[in-house]
Amino acid sequence: MDTNNKNIVLSQVAEITLSYYPNSRVSEKPQIVSSLAANRIFRANWDASKLGFIEEFKVMLLNGVNRVLGIINVSSGGTSGTIVDMKLIFAAAMKASATSLILAHNHPGGTLKPSDRDVKVTEKLVKAGDLLDLPVIDHTIITVEGYYSFADMGGL
Repeated sequence: MDTNNKNIVLSQVAEITLSYYPNSRVSEKPQIVSSLAANRIFRANWDASKLGFIEEFKVMLLNGVNRVLGIINVSSGGTSGTIVDMKLIFAAAMKASATSLILAHNHPGGTLKPSDRDVKVTEKLVKAGDLLDLPVIDHTIITVEGYYSFADMGGL
């Protein structure tokens, strides 16, 4: 390829970036040792005024010793659902060099029981994580009054 053609091709290709800027030392980040610890961190990063009103989906990114690298706000929907984009989740996880994930979404209606759709989305994300060597270690459903852990209930 001659130089002129190379310059034309490079100028026609967009640069794609996804940024991850750690804001503290890894040793200072909280370590997840239970579903309760994950629930507390998710709640601290959730807009409490939306918890009982708008369904949202978030993902916690963890390193090899389960320290929290960050939380992705995946989507915000309506009162009865939201969209989960697997490509966005795993692209961010790989960019952050995460080694595992914890999923979370809220049920504005207050029920802690997973819906059929919740189970299917969880299964799909677990399979994708297994293929990418990024295991999903839990999925929590959060309500104003409590939480449900798929891992604690044997659902993973």
